[in-house]
Amino acid sequence: ASMGRTTVELFYDVISPYSWLAFEVLCRYRNIWNMDLRFRPAFLGGIMQQTGNKPPAMLPKRGEYLLKDMKRMAKYYQVPLRISADAFQHIMGTSSLTAMRFITAIDMTHPQYLEPLTREFWMRFWSQHEDISQPENILAVAQQAGLSAELSQKALEMISTPTVKDRLKETTAEALKYGAFGMPAVVAHYDGKPHLFFGSDRLELLGSVIGEKWLGPVPS
Repeated sequence: ASMGRTTVELFYDVISPYSWLAFEVLCRYRNIWNMDLRFRPAFLGGIMQQTGNKPPAMLPKRGEYLLKDMKRMAKYYQVPLRISADAFQHIMGTSSLTAMRFITAIDMTHPQYLEPLTREFWMRFWSQHEDISQPENILAVAQQAGLSAELSQKALEMISTPTVKDRLKETTAEALKYGAFGMPAVVAHYDGKPHLFFGSDRLELLGSVIGEKWLGPVPS
């Protein structure tokens, strides 16, 4: 890391809509704040299981609130997240494991595609309400993100290898080590120690801790 820059890690899973909000805002602040932003694709299912966490929507009142909250947050954060009434069934009926392994494979081989690829997964699942778990849909996302058919095919073959499976497990374990219990988990390495922030609505606090000014969700 360059002198005096704060490393900020974003542990995310594309099944998590709040992770998308945090991702876009941190991307906007990348050149405003004195920080090195690191994307850390991890597996939310593993984090929930390891910590005994339950999806918030399992509490009906909270679920009702979350639908409204996500709508407001999407508008405030200017992210094209479109919430459907059956958003939670959509999440519960989808495993993001294959997608996160695919993203991990690309991170390991062609990291320059990590950001656009990840964004396309969110676009497809949270904006277009399309499937992201089947191989043909994963390839469609990759194509949309500018990856060649050859590269995507290679990455798809890698997802069943121990190398990729282990890397995703390791990243997920690292998030847990920092105290994560859900996503997004943002870890700022400042003053010689890691600081964990949970959710997309703590970025103002993150700025304050690392000595940076918050200029709203869409800094000009």
